[in-house]
Amino acid sequence: MIRVVLFLLAVLAITVGFVWVADRPGDVSIVWLGHRVETSLMVAALAVAAIVVVAILLWSIVRGIMRSPEQVSLFFRHRRAMKGYLAISRGLVAIGAGDLKLARKSAGEAARLSPGDPLTLLLTAQSAQMSGDRAGAERAFRAMAARDDTKLLGLRGLYIEAQRRDDHDTARQVAEQAVKTDPALTWAGQAVLDDRCAAGDWAGALAALDHTRGSLDKAAYQRKRAVLLTARAIALEDADRDASRAAVLEAVKLAPDLVPAAALAGRRLSESNEQRKARRILDKAWALNPHPDIADAYADMRLGDSARERLVRMQVLADRAPGHIEGALAVARAALGAREFGAAREALAPYLSQPTRRVAELMAAIEDSEHGDEGRVREWMSRAMRAAGDPAWTADGVISDQWRPVSPSGRLDGYEWRVPLAEIGVIRPVIDLETPPSQDDAPTPLEATQAAPVAAPVEAPVAAPVEATVVEAEVVTQEPAPPAAAAAPPEDKPELQQAAPPPPAPEPSKPAARAKPAEPVIPLVHAPDDPGPDAGPDVDPIGAPHRPDRASWQKYVGLGAGKRRD
Repeated sequence: MIRVVLFLLAVLAITVGFVWVADRPGDVSIVWLGHRVETSLMVAALAVAAIVVVAILLWSIVRGIMRSPEQVSLFFRHRRAMKGYLAISRGLVAIGAGDLKLARKSAGEAARLSPGDPLTLLLTAQSAQMSGDRAGAERAFRAMAARDDTKLLGLRGLYIEAQRRDDHDTARQVAEQAVKTDPALTWAGQAVLDDRCAAGDWAGALAALDHTRGSLDKAAYQRKRAVLLTARAIALEDADRDASRAAVLEAVKLAPDLVPAAALAGRRLSESNEQRKARRILDKAWALNPHPDIADAYADMRLGDSARERLVRMQVLADRAPGHIEGALAVARAALGAREFGAAREALAPYLSQPTRRVAELMAAIEDSEHGDEGRVREWMSRAMRAAGDPAWTADGVISDQWRPVSPSGRLDGYEWRVPLAEIGVIRPVIDLETPPSQDDAPTPLEATQAAPVAAPVEAPVAAPVEATVVEAEVVTQEPAPPAAAAAPPEDKPELQQAAPPPPAPEPSKPAARAKPAEPVIPLVHAPDDPGPDAGPDVDPIGAPHRPDRASWQKYVGLGAGKRRD
């Protein structure tokens, strides 16, 4: 509508102009070379317009004739470029479809028709990769890396090829060159970061992380920086304790729930008599993520304290996360060290119905320290061998006694505190105890005699043997919740007897349990990432000491093994 209005206005203006000129006639006189030409103003204007139009037409014809060779060459170049573009399109589609023959043919046509096109180099490189021609692919990527418009793409291809042939030095050099070209390049920054982490160059890793800061959100950047600072603090622990302390304190500020950072910060602050600041850091970390390393650091906050003072401190710490199994274990360990066996039993009572390995091992240590009852110790160690697993530092199917900043596959912050078998969802046989049979199924004298060496001394007559069954059950992947009522103490349970094959088992009360009589010898099934009880001592590259509560019960494993041999 606007265009129509503008057109009508233009026509109106021209009409008004002609009318204005017609109302004011005039004469034009031209004298040239003795000739005199006189005409009206309107005729002279029309003659000038005609001469201009003819001149323009003549110039266009002359210019077209002069530019005809260039136009013909441009036509053929455009036609060649279109053929090359179609060849590139066919080649890329063939690569996506997996048609190697068509991809190679299209790459050859594209190289002949459009040799300098960036997509031609990409098609050549990808077709060479598809056919297994590593040398041809590397030549194409080097040609792309030599050009400004395709340099980053060529460096990316050279990095991938270097990784495929396990040339880590070349891959590192290419990644560093890519970072220098474009510091915000995500893959190059991550590659340099991974290389620095693998080499243990934590200062270089922090610098590489700063290059990738733009591609990470704030939370991810802070978490990775905290992990790197903690790793640097551990590495500087013997060389420069001041720098180690500064690094770990910064890590705690960035990630208060990072367990190794909080534990190390608590220890460094305790050494400098800053117990209040250390307690504040450990309390916050415990509230966010209850962990035995934090409990150990909290217990060792004042080295001169007595065992009873440590017990009181552990009870205060456990109250900050009520109902958590780590708090109960910390209190039980401190009570065992203070020889407060009643407090240790009370702390573990909610978890005795479904004990984990650590709970059962602690109960064995309590029985040994309080009563010296070898039968009870064997019972609890037997339960520890078949109990659900405890959380551990796990990454890529590998279990570590300590936290490490990099997983075996090179992933930063790859270790997680969780049950190892939960990562792969293994279902394994679990030995369980069923309800004791009635008095009609009492053992024979021979059976009672065979069971006597392993039975614990009791005041009442020996109870009927408990039938051992093998029940297929899923491994518990979560911490057991405290039951509504406290479970009966293990003294009320009769000992497991290895006698003659027992009579058929009664029908289980739970329909989910499929029971069958146990074999005389029960094979010990290990998970792929479980080293088993016969594994040698762990080699700790970081160098931090093991927790004494875990290492001090190795002797009970032999007692449990002796029971299985009886």
